[in-house]
Amino acid sequence: MLVGALISALNGAITKILSDDMSAMEIVFFRNLIGIAMILYTLKHTPPTLVGSKFHMLITRGVLGFSAMILFFYTITVIPLGEAITLNKTSPLFVTILAYYLLKEHLDKNTILALLIGFLGVIFITKPFGMSISYEHFLGVLGGFLAASAYTTIKKIKDIYDARIIVLSFVGIGTLLPALFFLVAPYIDPPDSISFLFPVFIVPDSLSICLLIFFMALISTISQWLLTKAYSISNLSIIGVISYTNIPFAIGFGWMLGDSFPDSLTFIGIGLITFGGILVGKKVKKK
Repeated sequence: MLVGALISALNGAITKILSDDMSAMEIVFFRNLIGIAMILYTLKHTPPTLVGSKFHMLITRGVLGFSAMILFFYTITVIPLGEAITLNKTSPLFVTILAYYLLKEHLDKNTILALLIGFLGVIFITKPFGMSISYEHFLGVLGGFLAASAYTTIKKIKDIYDARIIVLSFVGIGTLLPALFFLVAPYIDPPDSISFLFPVFIVPDSLSICLLIFFMALISTISQWLLTKAYSISNLSIIGVISYTNIPFAIGFGWMLGDSFPDSLTFIGIGLITFGGILVGKKVKKK
């Protein structure tokens, strides 16, 4: 998870660079398309040993994973990288809640307090001190919830599917659904709030862009495999805490790419989210 967190932050930086020439949906499409080829190659080299069942859970993981990814990539293109990744890192907090309801993991009063601290951090980051919360920040938190839902399904199928098959369901659906959006885009006029889901497809014509896409797909697929393995072999809440390490990496990468350095309220929010996650992890570890 630690290595995956570093790769995730780097992937976010590359996404930020590519967003100058491509839509978030195109980035998701090409990233997953190349990912399919990589996973199929590994499966051909070393076939999976687990026979698998509960195919609907595999599809559910793929749909949730794609939904989380497009929201995450979109928020990266419209708000500072550090903020986008921090809001996405609300997923371990949501994982703890979902694990309580779906996996029957323990959730006591101290854990609930830790969750409240973490979500208080979201308030500081989104700065809703006016009458409304930024739509982009809301999508960032929604992406975190959908990512948590996807991670939780891994626990349900980790013993019946090879980790590569689980990742394949994610990148496969993450290729098919964007292709569908591209096909219908010329025939509809969506409202501005969801227009990012229906961009006009443009084939990259620059070698540098193509190389960046390939590199992003490579490290993203590796990161997804590491993440899937991490969530498969350890307690959801504990391993979720380690994923917070990509926040300082993301802040650094974002600053190098021209993002403004986080203000004091944003830093307080980042600290509260991280602290809440650490408290959750420590409580589970003690048990």
